[in-house]
Amino acid sequence: MKFFLIKLLALMLFSFSALHASAPATTEALSAHQEETYKTKPFSEMVGGFLKSTGINALINPDPNEKNAHGEDMSDFHKSWGRVLMILLTFFLFWLAIRKGFEPLLLLPIAFGGLLANIPVANIAGAHGFLGVIYDMGLSNEMFPIIIFMGVGAMTDFGPLLSNPKTALLGGAAQFGIFGTLVGAVALSQMGFVDFTLQQASAISIIGGADGPTSIFIATKLAPELLGAIAVASYSYMAMVPIIQPPIMKALTTDVERRIKMTTLRHVSRLEKLIFPVMVLSLAILVLPESTPLIGAFMFGNFLKESGVVERLNDTLQNSLINIVTIFLGLGVGSKLAADQFLVPDTMFIMALGIIAFSVGTASGVLMAKIMNMFPGHKVNPLIGSAGVSAVPMAARVSNKVGMEYDRSNMLLMHAMGPNVAGVIGSAVAAGVLISLFQ
Repeated sequence: MKFFLIKLLALMLFSFSALHASAPATTEALSAHQEETYKTKPFSEMVGGFLKSTGINALINPDPNEKNAHGEDMSDFHKSWGRVLMILLTFFLFWLAIRKGFEPLLLLPIAFGGLLANIPVANIAGAHGFLGVIYDMGLSNEMFPIIIFMGVGAMTDFGPLLSNPKTALLGGAAQFGIFGTLVGAVALSQMGFVDFTLQQASAISIIGGADGPTSIFIATKLAPELLGAIAVASYSYMAMVPIIQPPIMKALTTDVERRIKMTTLRHVSRLEKLIFPVMVLSLAILVLPESTPLIGAFMFGNFLKESGVVERLNDTLQNSLINIVTIFLGLGVGSKLAADQFLVPDTMFIMALGIIAFSVGTASGVLMAKIMNMFPGHKVNPLIGSAGVSAVPMAARVSNKVGMEYDRSNMLLMHAMGPNVAGVIGSAVAAGVLISLFQ
């Protein structure tokens, strides 16, 4: 034992001596390296380098070699004043969402994504930035729209539509905005004002349905190069429903028409509500298979709800899942608010065509209700015709709000849900028709 201790002590002394002998050389090497560093990079140069890396400098003195999220060259305007303008636009969207309450669930994530996308240097919306990753994982492959449709289906009650089936005509009439805009876009292309292909015009026209998921779905199929601009336009107009629709509704109706009261015609049984989603999906499979991804997801969510035996799944679809996907979808759409992608002629023209399509769809629904009132039977309040666009349930809430401005006791919300739900199905069918014709 004594021999072992002596041997261990000798080994420790030897190691300490070796370490002590090498220490001066190591210290001298470190000192030399530090001295060389300070000689080659003075403190003032380091401060200058830091100032050059700031966002302020990037806006004032744009990097001539900077690329956008797609690796393409950017103009000096997009690198500087363009970003400033888009940041101010996102602040305006914040104001609309928070102060005015215009669909904050959509508008806040989109606006914040736009703010992040316009931060210079960081390249957050690039291929490896987290906004770019979100966009690629859920928007470019159609996953987010399909999950959103599942959640919307779980929150939808087909009762008002089944109780008064003729309101489905209002949802169908509102799709005129889609096909009318398609014809208009093609005509403008033929006249040389724009240069959109038939596939691109089809993808743009779907904005008239005010259905963000469907717009993303069809753009991915027909015009993936315009996906970002179409997604931004569609979701922007969905959020702007309370601003865009009321003036059109009031201009096309009289005071007497706005005061028309509607009553529930009959009670809808649970069996009817179970059969309806299966029937609609079966018809889509037989007639228009191209529309089944969206209609199938929508009917799946609704079937879970009406079955009454999977409350946990239904609750997940209605709340946690759709909320999570809405956050990601909003940020992904907002990533396309980058100045170099938004402040370009094609996007501006898509925004213009989109507002025309949405306005025509709103007007078509209102006018169809007025035509229906010319025939005998229960009168329809034309205000619910505007809910024929598929912005669920925003358009139905707007119909109810405008109606209550003229009669506080006139509750139109449930009646407006009929054409609103029909509009969701109609826009999915319209997308299937366009894909089957032009893909």
